[in-house]
Amino acid sequence: MDVSNYTYNHPTPWDAKFEEKSLPDFLAQTVAKAPDAPFLHFLGRTFSYRDIYEEARSFAAGLIAKGVGPGDRVGLFLPNVPIYASAYYGAMMAGAVVVNFSPLYTVEELAWQVADSGTRLLVTLDVPELYATASSVLEESQLETLVVGSLADMLPWYKGLALRTLGRSKIAKVAYSRKILGWKDVLGSSQGVHFPEIDAADDIALLQYTGGTTGRPKGAMLGHSQLAINAQQVAGLNPFGNPTAEVFMGALPFFHVFANTALLNHAMVTGASIAMVPRFEAGQVLATIEKYKATGFPGVPTMFQALLDHPKLRKTDISSLRVCISGGAPMPAPVHTKFEEVTGVRVVEGYGLTESSGVVSANPYEGVRKKGTIGQLIMGTEVLFLDKENPEKLAAPGEPGELAVHGPQIMRGYWNKPDTGNDTFVMRGGKKWLRTGDVAVMDDEGFLEIVDRIKDMIAVGGFKVFPSQVEDVLLEHVAVKEVLVIGQPDDYRGESPYAYVVLHPGATETADQLRDWLNSRIGKHERVEQVVLRKDLPKTMIGKLDRKALRAEVLG
Repeated sequence: MDVSNYTYNHPTPWDAKFEEKSLPDFLAQTVAKAPDAPFLHFLGRTFSYRDIYEEARSFAAGLIAKGVGPGDRVGLFLPNVPIYASAYYGAMMAGAVVVNFSPLYTVEELAWQVADSGTRLLVTLDVPELYATASSVLEESQLETLVVGSLADMLPWYKGLALRTLGRSKIAKVAYSRKILGWKDVLGSSQGVHFPEIDAADDIALLQYTGGTTGRPKGAMLGHSQLAINAQQVAGLNPFGNPTAEVFMGALPFFHVFANTALLNHAMVTGASIAMVPRFEAGQVLATIEKYKATGFPGVPTMFQALLDHPKLRKTDISSLRVCISGGAPMPAPVHTKFEEVTGVRVVEGYGLTESSGVVSANPYEGVRKKGTIGQLIMGTEVLFLDKENPEKLAAPGEPGELAVHGPQIMRGYWNKPDTGNDTFVMRGGKKWLRTGDVAVMDDEGFLEIVDRIKDMIAVGGFKVFPSQVEDVLLEHVAVKEVLVIGQPDDYRGESPYAYVVLHPGATETADQLRDWLNSRIGKHERVEQVVLRKDLPKTMIGKLDRKALRAEVLG
């Protein structure tokens, strides 16, 4: 891949140089420039860069006082709330490695990842569902400390008062103890505290869990340099001038790698602000865009469909928006076209992976773009197209091949998996290339298009669902003999999981009963649209269930 062979349409040159420093150092740099500039807008309250920086340092001091230090893992089990940023950067200031956990996780999912990562301390919120899950994991794992933040404390005073007095059912009854502490109880004075030196080139900043086609999710090790550079790469896509004037709509969950880079770290390295909501709700997002005059909106296709479906869209002033960035899943063409027609706002598609710290390519925000493609490579990023059958060879010129990526944002490897092999990386030309599992082509203008997927992951509204994990749960039902889960196209979510089941002889359970049983035991994003009962499932010649054959049979 040689960018000199085509016109590069991003505003920053492909060979631009980026600062290689730690995320806490970047935050300190931004604070020094404009300490009182807004960083986070949250439900009517604004937190400045100074506010978050000082709270992060206090959290770091508290962690150090508790013996948490370089290399220790600190988990975040949080929705989009201001203490997410304070805990994220504060843990890194203490030299710790942040571990992101989805608030959608069940007890079993959270417990497994806490154990796999060796998380010592977990930060959560006094929301009943989150606290119940986190406290159950505390009881059943080697987790040492649970830190519980107060939602009411983060709201404007009048909303906090209303929540405490009128919304008590929405606040968990926290059993504070030696192992369960309040957020404010952990904060310490940063005066005289020795904060460890961070080596941006070597130190791990984040464990971001992802997964393959089989087995458990894996923790992608993302260093300070990978995250900081990818945030700068994303910032380099902006052609609009003064980046500190940008206001990003923060509806993507921060625990997701897309939001971690395109929202949180992107805003932090440029001095922009984020108008954030705890979770996506179309009406609240529209009101937030209008109130804070949001200029950019990174989202997943389901969000844009939900905004189109909302009756207030045409009544809301969203004229401040200059661009929407869609990622996480393919954008259905009808949604893309209609959203632009109704709103007048340009939607550009991009592409990335957990293993790439978030972003690999994007369509330009202005000028030439191509719908249905994932755009051109971002700065400093290279790709190869590997033969689909033999990754040791390149695909024939002009033919689709497995996309392999090299760049400064690519992960160090997988946590606790030092022997990561050729199924993850290939070596060519003295460089290590990440195999994506996606089959792609590049046209003569440098625009990439994903045409197929080698991996079996199902992309559900920006989340990746691993069929084997859903299958494992369904196989726990006494009536189920065999099961395969595949994704089917969904105009709203991109894909939806469907489960194809063979029952044991004599079993009388219905498809709906099995669906309801299964969906009550898995995460919301994993829930199957339908269970289909069958007499048999396709198998390979050696008797292995054949997911590829089933997909071909069902989808044609």
